[in-house]
Amino acid sequence: METKETTTESGIGVDVKAFTDALKAQVKAAGGTKAFYEQNDIIKELTRGTFQAMLDAEMEEHLGYAPNDRESKKGPNSRNGKGRKKVRGDFGEIEIDTPRDRDGTFEPQLIKKRQQSVGKFTDKVVSLYARGMSTREIEEHLREMYEVEISPQFVSRATERLQADITEWQTRPLESVYPVVYVDGLRVSVRSGNNSGAVIKKCIYIVLGISCSGKQDVLGLWVEETEGAKFWLGVFNDLKARNVEDIIVLCGDGLKGLPQAVEAVYPKTDVQLCVVHQIRNATKFVSYQDRRKFCADMRPIYTSPTIDAAELALLELEEKWGQKYPMSIASWKNNWTLFTAFYKYPVEMRKVIYTTNAIEGLNAQLRKNTSNRKAFPNDESIIKILFLNIVNFTKKWTKRQGWDSLMNQLSIMFPERLAPSKIGEL
Repeated sequence: METKETTTESGIGVDVKAFTDALKAQVKAAGGTKAFYEQNDIIKELTRGTFQAMLDAEMEEHLGYAPNDRESKKGPNSRNGKGRKKVRGDFGEIEIDTPRDRDGTFEPQLIKKRQQSVGKFTDKVVSLYARGMSTREIEEHLREMYEVEISPQFVSRATERLQADITEWQTRPLESVYPVVYVDGLRVSVRSGNNSGAVIKKCIYIVLGISCSGKQDVLGLWVEETEGAKFWLGVFNDLKARNVEDIIVLCGDGLKGLPQAVEAVYPKTDVQLCVVHQIRNATKFVSYQDRRKFCADMRPIYTSPTIDAAELALLELEEKWGQKYPMSIASWKNNWTLFTAFYKYPVEMRKVIYTTNAIEGLNAQLRKNTSNRKAFPNDESIIKILFLNIVNFTKKWTKRQGWDSLMNQLSIMFPERLAPSKIGEL
């Protein structure tokens, strides 16, 4: 289908009437619209024709003369046939002829060399990957939606470009002080690196910080089979190398070795055990018929206005249930220092730090896009999916309400640690 170019005040345009007349003529020659649709995929044909015309125009601009116009030729370079390649996009899959020159200096701009998709087709592949779909599921989905055949290698190439972004994100400089930092883990199944094909459980540890300006930010992701003080020491040293000089409160759910590692790297930091996890730990020793009453009697411990009142509530709990459930009482006593850290802070701060709901909410969203995968092929594939989802989620995060008032109180409590010279302009 040929179109006639017309020059307008804004540049080169297209003679729309000539184009539509030619299209109508083709429809009539085919025996009507129904027959035309059956014989042609109109969108693919229009796309292919447009791409072909633009590539030919690029070659003409590159050489400086039109085909068969030898008189206008100014240099030794000339056309050297065409190569055929398949291109994928929202329109499906088409074949185009890419022009070549003898000197090999022609670099097409519309569809570059070795480019296999146009528009946002690759972004769609990456989006499906981020939703936890396997390579095979992506292939089947694209085949059904666009009648396009893609290979596992195409999916790999589409997501390989993320690696540089992930590396930059994982090593980016952070803020010098974070009033609150949460840590939590997400369990996933991963195939082992040997040839046995065995599936092992790994944990992706996520660190989420709230900055002095009140904005949440995922500070990094770490993959490990087992946790411990040595692992957490590496995590905190990584944060320190990326400019994090101080953390006021670090909130976790009793992760192994966490308090010792925090003490070694950030000795001034308070570690706060998640209240919800402490309640779960205490009630797992309690029989079902007593659980509701026991939980009601535990409530005064973590809702008391002061630590003295909390200690009194614990004594009352021990007097009532100590003989029947000594393990439950012991779980409170053993974790008392970690659990009660939030009592030294303002009421507004307590609501932020006495649970890890902030990071657990994030993990719940991440699980939606990882739980449908039976096993990931390697650690890198997990990080790619989580990174894509985190980028999408964090776009919606806004400043926490009432944070400015809380920061004013914290700056009075810690004038040196939260000095303007350290935290900058909020």
